[in-house]
Amino acid sequence: MAATCGPGGALNTPDNAGRMIIDTMMNLDLLVFAARQTGDGAFMDAAVGHAQTTRRLFPRPDGSTPHAYDLDPATGTPVGPNTVQGYSPTSCWARGQAWGIYGFTTMYRRTGDRRFLATARTLADYAVKALGPDHVPVWDYRAPQQPYDVKDASAGAVMACGLLDLAGATGSRPYRTTALRILGALCETCLTTHSTRAEAVVARCTRNRPAEDGIEISLPYADYYLLEAILRVLRPHDLDRAIDLSTV
Repeated sequence: MAATCGPGGALNTPDNAGRMIIDTMMNLDLLVFAARQTGDGAFMDAAVGHAQTTRRLFPRPDGSTPHAYDLDPATGTPVGPNTVQGYSPTSCWARGQAWGIYGFTTMYRRTGDRRFLATARTLADYAVKALGPDHVPVWDYRAPQQPYDVKDASAGAVMACGLLDLAGATGSRPYRTTALRILGALCETCLTTHSTRAEAVVARCTRNRPAEDGIEISLPYADYYLLEAILRVLRPHDLDRAIDLSTV
């Protein structure tokens, strides 16, 4: 899978040293891979420990998540939710919610821990209900102007992948049906097929709305996850060779 990066907490920056971001759920499989390649269980322990902490702190009772969560870097004491790319600490940044769906499903596959699967389902159920009739996510599900706010097609591509994986892990056809509707919407309304200047496949992505940085543009991970989602539907065996869809 494509690794992601974001405004997490570097240990040498006092303002951010204790910050977790939901994006990191997508990076944990790299630690799982490292554990398998080296035989060093410390990598797996780190991945599982981070996923457990994210599961404990991020999901709200309704299944939504904040973008970030701050802890005291000296004691580990929770401080509270925060955001960088979402509308507010109490909102639900759409791409972050999609990272969570995909990441927790992956961690279930790697560990067999059904608590991770339950969390993935909780996050997915919220996101599915938050989708508008056009099936292209707004950039934040709780932004004041939603469902008429700017879109983030990259959130849709990641969410489609996560829902397809979740459908496979749970046997729930509604997750797959929604994923296919998202893919159809992206292909019908978000591709750069009519642009002679486009250097990407997917348009209508939003990188960082609060900073006015990249509003309804193209983003590389939208292209990647759109392709991954299509392969999940049409050529799952080929995809399995690339990213391993096996479950413990």
